[in-house]
Amino acid sequence: MTDQIRLSRVPEEFLPKIVTVFREGYGAAALRADALAGLTVAIVALPLSMAIAIASGVGPERGLTTAIIGGFLVSAFGGSRFQIGGPAGAFIVLVSACVMTTGIDGLITATFLSGFILIAAGLLRLGTYIKFIPYPVTVGFTAGIGVIIFASQIKDLFGLTLTAGEPAEILGKLEALWAARGSVTPQAVAVAVATIVTIMAVRRFRPHWPGMLIAVVLAAVGAVALNLPVETIGSRFGALPNLPPLPALPVLDRAAVMAALPWATSFALLGAIESLLSAVVADGMSGARHRSNAELVGQGVANIGSALFGGFCVTGTIARTATNVRAGSRGPVSGMLHALFLLAFMAVAARYAAYIPLAALAGVLAVVSWGMIEKEEFWNLVRGSRGDALIILSTFLLVVFRDLTEGIVVGFAIAGLVFIKRMSDATGLRQGELPAEEAGFTAGDVLVYQLNGPFFFGAAAQVGGVLDRIAERPRIFAVDFTEVPMIDSSGAKSFEVLARKMHRKGGRLCIVGARPEVRRALQAQGLTEAEARYLPDLAALKDCIATHG
Repeated sequence: MTDQIRLSRVPEEFLPKIVTVFREGYGAAALRADALAGLTVAIVALPLSMAIAIASGVGPERGLTTAIIGGFLVSAFGGSRFQIGGPAGAFIVLVSACVMTTGIDGLITATFLSGFILIAAGLLRLGTYIKFIPYPVTVGFTAGIGVIIFASQIKDLFGLTLTAGEPAEILGKLEALWAARGSVTPQAVAVAVATIVTIMAVRRFRPHWPGMLIAVVLAAVGAVALNLPVETIGSRFGALPNLPPLPALPVLDRAAVMAALPWATSFALLGAIESLLSAVVADGMSGARHRSNAELVGQGVANIGSALFGGFCVTGTIARTATNVRAGSRGPVSGMLHALFLLAFMAVAARYAAYIPLAALAGVLAVVSWGMIEKEEFWNLVRGSRGDALIILSTFLLVVFRDLTEGIVVGFAIAGLVFIKRMSDATGLRQGELPAEEAGFTAGDVLVYQLNGPFFFGAAAQVGGVLDRIAERPRIFAVDFTEVPMIDSSGAKSFEVLARKMHRKGGRLCIVGARPEVRRALQAQGLTEAEARYLPDLAALKDCIATHG
């Protein structure tokens, strides 16, 4: 009873989705459906979690730990009915760079801190705004991530041996890989190609089968049976543990926190965008509605939990979430069961993972990276308009050649400028009817103009000069605001300046048909009745003219 009272006090936007599912009624049929969906997702997540961890510069066991602990907590505390959490390909570049800069301890500290940043973002209701990322930015971002992931797998795809470390920056990476082209291992290339072909064939002829897991298992069996001289998980990382480690606090001294904080901020920003984008995709597939702020809080709890057990960044994963929906999930229980299935695999069969060739996992990520590049959408946006082309190309190139966060921020800023330009172009000004000769004014003493569209700082800069020139002539200048849905402080201030200018010259500004919220914005900037007349409609203009005359 006490728990029910406490939950009733939690605002709806912060309530975990699992509470809603249980309130709706949860029976044996739903549990069976969720168990099947959870098993399906776990089969997909198993090779991906290890592959993403290895590509990120950490051991495969950390990928499994992240999927188990983080995946369970995302489903238990998140705001999406179908979200599946775990390590994501989008984090590979950031995680590997963080490990190179701060080490494994720094990565865990950054993951821990990012959890608190995400919780704070959720409690501050920032999820309402983060999900409004423009579509060209998301397409350019994911395409850039796809290119970077593929570049990071070239070494293992070809079995290359580098004399020095592999550079993080893509041009330096490609240069180092090209210099090592003489060390290509034909057997590794064969394993990688066979893995890719198997995945694509299963998708083509048996789309409901777990193609990635089948390909990885066949690659491991083939490598052992043929005694191929290829690098495996066991040869690089040793045997995998059977259970996640016991929880422990990360290093939290002042120096460690200051070194990890920039990475934590990047993890939180990318995690928020990725998880909310995944939740939106799930909503579109299922017809459900996620709670964005609850989702951020759940992601924060999951990152803290993952870090306590030695894992790294957790976020909502689009491919696994989509698999969960298609597999018939009824709610968050499927995500929690997916984590438990992965835990069972780790306990029972972790030792067999040592035989998996790294070239096979590189083949898995090559397929993932190719799928992340939405070719048709990318091309449609590039050729659709100059504004969208500028947004998507800027985001894509900055992500590939500079930095993920920089690509998102700059892409979002350019999208904002393009939006302002388009909204400014949508604001129109045209001359209206003149109902006023009888008041004794000569032709041109009274002008009526109709303003259309939102009038904000962008439109004020574009239309304001025209209004000033028009206001030089008439004794009465009426502006019809009937078709103006909103006006910001900049737009309102431009009319206040216009009214004062006309008043000094003996003229009068009339505001016609302004909505209550528009009128309040005008008055807030000093446009009072002393400087302008507010008229309900154009029919009242005759009385205004007669009074002024």
